[in-house]
Amino acid sequence: MTDAVVDGKLEAVKQATKYVKETENVAEKYSAMTVSKNSDMNMNVGELQSAAFTAVPTLKPIKKIQFANAEDKQEFQKYPTKAGRRSLSRSISQSSTDSYSSAASYSDSSDDETSPRDKAQANSKGSSDFCVKNVKQAEFGRREIEIAEQDMSALISLRKRAQAEKPLAGAKIVGCTHITAQTAVLIETLVALGAQCRWTACNIYSTQNEVAAALAETGVPVFAWKGESEDDFWWCIDRCVNKEGWQANMILDDGGDLTHWIYKKYPSVFKKAQGIVEESVTGVHRLYQLSKAGKLCVPAMNVNDSVTKQKFDNLYCCRESILDGLKRTTDVMFGGKQVVVCGYGEVGKGCCSALKAMGAIVCITEIDPICALQGCMDGFRVVKLNEVIRQMDIVITCTGNKNVVTREQLDRIKNGCIVCNMGHSNTEIDVASLRSPELTWERVRSQVDHVIWPDGKRVILLAETRLLLFCYSVVVCVSLQALALIELFNAPEGRYKQDVYLLPKKMDEYVASLHMPNFDAHLTELSDEQAKYMGLNKNGPFKPNYYRY
Repeated sequence: MTDAVVDGKLEAVKQATKYVKETENVAEKYSAMTVSKNSDMNMNVGELQSAAFTAVPTLKPIKKIQFANAEDKQEFQKYPTKAGRRSLSRSISQSSTDSYSSAASYSDSSDDETSPRDKAQANSKGSSDFCVKNVKQAEFGRREIEIAEQDMSALISLRKRAQAEKPLAGAKIVGCTHITAQTAVLIETLVALGAQCRWTACNIYSTQNEVAAALAETGVPVFAWKGESEDDFWWCIDRCVNKEGWQANMILDDGGDLTHWIYKKYPSVFKKAQGIVEESVTGVHRLYQLSKAGKLCVPAMNVNDSVTKQKFDNLYCCRESILDGLKRTTDVMFGGKQVVVCGYGEVGKGCCSALKAMGAIVCITEIDPICALQGCMDGFRVVKLNEVIRQMDIVITCTGNKNVVTREQLDRIKNGCIVCNMGHSNTEIDVASLRSPELTWERVRSQVDHVIWPDGKRVILLAETRLLLFCYSVVVCVSLQALALIELFNAPEGRYKQDVYLLPKKMDEYVASLHMPNFDAHLTELSDEQAKYMGLNKNGPFKPNYYRY
């Protein structure tokens, strides 16, 4: 500490001491005046105030800082003033809010409104066989993919074990899934195992633009960006499938839109295709319909109904995604809110448990008496939607069906009610009926709309009733998808016919076992005697196909 600084501090202490003493003198004078019985009692208030205020010492004028040279002044000016610090604080706070509200997508803060279809872009290798929001965001996307890899030990383990064998060499996979950091790890794993991939998004809102850019930069043809129009959506699928000199022989779908488009526009693809892998309720339902009608041209693997997909992605991941999605879009407080969840399958169970834990008052609707009974035993009231629709603050659908919430029910809904969908497609809520002349749509922010009735009632509609998806981490499901693709591609002729198949139990258990090291979990092994007593193989499968977990 310099002598100048010490002298300055001593001077400040002296000034403070002087001020205290003078203030005490004023107080003593005032006290004497109030107790005096002589003529001093006649001192008027004005004189007292004058004495009090003139006793307060005046502040010395602030001296300007003297700099020895220009370099010292320049160094001092690097640091913000108090006003500058306030401005900087506001800037940082606003930046954080923007990042949060955009679902961690760097592209949402971009001012470029040009459609990616109208842009001429190329990656660092000169390839332009892709269509993303901005390929220059690849570096940000790469960081997100690296973070995702740390939580996807099963897929990374599978990649390391099978990379040398290249079990997908010769596979040409066309994929239509959510494009997130997690699915990017899947795509890069498939490429590492020998496959050629072309990819598009199954949801117009869920694409992480920076991740799509990272994939495009590595050479994967990706056709997707967040906020596509309906026309963009089908255009991207078409560009993904229709590539001169390239024809897919494997299909990975989420929702059945890609499969539907190939059947409609490019049926010749199925002449060489070796199989379809589907991971959603909606898509699986479509496959079973095709199979029943005798129109399924290739074997199909139903990943959706595997145990690990149902329990982990549907239950545990959606349990987190529903809260994250609602918070990002509306920042709603859950405590005390009246919520109805339509459907008490695995997704519904996850939503209900999460909202109940946050203090919401949750009831459910169900058509299945077994699921309804589970809801009752879990402490949820089972109701008909018509009976409670007027009281609800939040309405959530997760059935995979259509017209679960009708226009008549939306007309009766309360002002300010939040309506959203956790099922795959936008058929569960009759959103088409809301595109009528008497209703006004008002965009609040990305994926949030006010639908305004003539009487002024406002309903908050999220993601236009498409899947409300933000942090849906498909860490288990992607491993199943990779194994299903490997199984179908390498299966000997005749093993699988033109039908829909469930994944073998052994494959389910294998995927679960790959996740054990990530949790530092250690499985108990059966002794020979125990295995014989139970009638099991020591290495599994440990449960029969009819076992309900």
